[in-house]
Amino acid sequence: MQLQDSLYDLFRLFADDFRTNPFLAVPGRLAVAWDVPNELSFGDTLSRVDELRAQYAAQGLREGDRVALAFESRPEFVCHYLALNGLGVCVVPLNTDLAVSELSYQLGHAQCSAVLGLPSLHELLARSIEATGRSIPLSVGGPEALGKPWRPDGGIAIEFDKPVNRLAAILYTSGTTGRPKGCVLTNVYVQEAAAYNLRLPEHLAFRMGTERQMNPLPLYHMNAMVNTLGSAIVTGSCYVMSGRFSATNWWNDIADTKATRFKYLGIMIPALLGQPESERDRDSGVRVAFGAGVDPALHERFEQRFGIPLIEVWGMTETGRFMCVDREPRRIDTRACGRPLPGLQAKVVDDAGQDVPDGTVGELVVRHSEENPRYGFFSGYLGDPEATEAAWAGGWFHSGDLCTRSADGLFTFVDRKKNIVRRSGENISSAEVEAVLAACPLVKQVAVMAVPDEMRDEEVLACVVPAGEHERDRSLALALHQFAAERLAYYKPPGWVCFVDELPITGTQKVQKHRIFPDGFRPDLPGLHDLRDQKRWKK
Repeated sequence: MQLQDSLYDLFRLFADDFRTNPFLAVPGRLAVAWDVPNELSFGDTLSRVDELRAQYAAQGLREGDRVALAFESRPEFVCHYLALNGLGVCVVPLNTDLAVSELSYQLGHAQCSAVLGLPSLHELLARSIEATGRSIPLSVGGPEALGKPWRPDGGIAIEFDKPVNRLAAILYTSGTTGRPKGCVLTNVYVQEAAAYNLRLPEHLAFRMGTERQMNPLPLYHMNAMVNTLGSAIVTGSCYVMSGRFSATNWWNDIADTKATRFKYLGIMIPALLGQPESERDRDSGVRVAFGAGVDPALHERFEQRFGIPLIEVWGMTETGRFMCVDREPRRIDTRACGRPLPGLQAKVVDDAGQDVPDGTVGELVVRHSEENPRYGFFSGYLGDPEATEAAWAGGWFHSGDLCTRSADGLFTFVDRKKNIVRRSGENISSAEVEAVLAACPLVKQVAVMAVPDEMRDEEVLACVVPAGEHERDRSLALALHQFAAERLAYYKPPGWVCFVDELPITGTQKVQKHRIFPDGFRPDLPGLHDLRDQKRWKK
């Protein structure tokens, strides 16, 4: 596939070939709720994109500007994204589950020129803009309602030498030092990520012009915005947007949209297995699913009941590309996460960056090639060249994931080096939660870590040394949870709070988290309070 100047240009190219093919679809229940068509063809989408592109140009948006989008996982997002991309404008997708302080940080850090979103999000977006202290225009009525774009004094430096190297998007990922990092993605990145799907082995490959892929993951994640959207463009496929995952609606939505494949997270599998058995369990029309984190104990059970192979993959926003378990034996009783396809190289190294023997645990590192290691990867962490270079130490991108490699080249996930809690597919920075709780007057000292969770893979645990003489009961635990919930997205506050007398520390005052529960975490430990029932999504 030949690279175009932009993702917009690539879409135009394939829209000519697949003009009448369905491109974007939603289940009927959401089409009514969102007041959108059930389907948009490639041609219909292109017409809408070009209309928006002209409107944005008329409002003065130009190459190098950055625009935040808050359209959740709806077809409008794709149309606005492609329209802005065609003008050389970089988009910043917003996770509207975040708190005002979190959104304002991203708007300010990314130096956004404008914000567009759904009418229902107006108050949240307006408050987030106000917190930046900048006169960033906001529209929930489309480009024509935008005011003058905000730009920093002197503008934003444009450093790319070719149009294809323009910034396409800035995606924010959780870091290990508190604040999330902004991954800078170019038009090369998004197009190479799309083309990577064309290298799948024959039994997993897209059937050109006929596939319908359903993805419940949010469009502020690389999986949906880059991989699923890109694969739909280059294979003439339909991207089915099913909104937030709903186990009760899942198979009805599959039937309604005639999906032939879907994306999953590990949390989805037990939820689907928990639904009542039905005669149509093995008659959904889905032939394959791709995802990550399925519990090995449930993998075979799901496949036997539904007749759908679950293909485990590994990928990161920084890489754009992925590994997948590409052939038998898939070793579904393990955490096997795949082999790289052409255009990605991978190996396992020790802390000194030296290769380790097959079967030995080490850090997974990846690159494009020896000649051009960073080609098609992210361009760096916005405003943080030191972190970027550290991630590329030795000419390989360091994933922070601990893996093993088998003699036949299959990588298996073991654990994470990074201080991250992975809850229901969301990466939560322990340091970020610690910083919030440390600001609470009720807290003297705190350490946050991941603990296993049967439903959500991992949950957030806060070990707290309380300040003062407060009673260490559930009321105090709830007060700490509420303090965090007012400042963080709903999924980030602690699901468990454990009151302790002290935290083990090193001579340099670093908390030794591995010593807090030397015999392992158990729900019946003294001083422990279960607050998982408090973590509910609210809009």
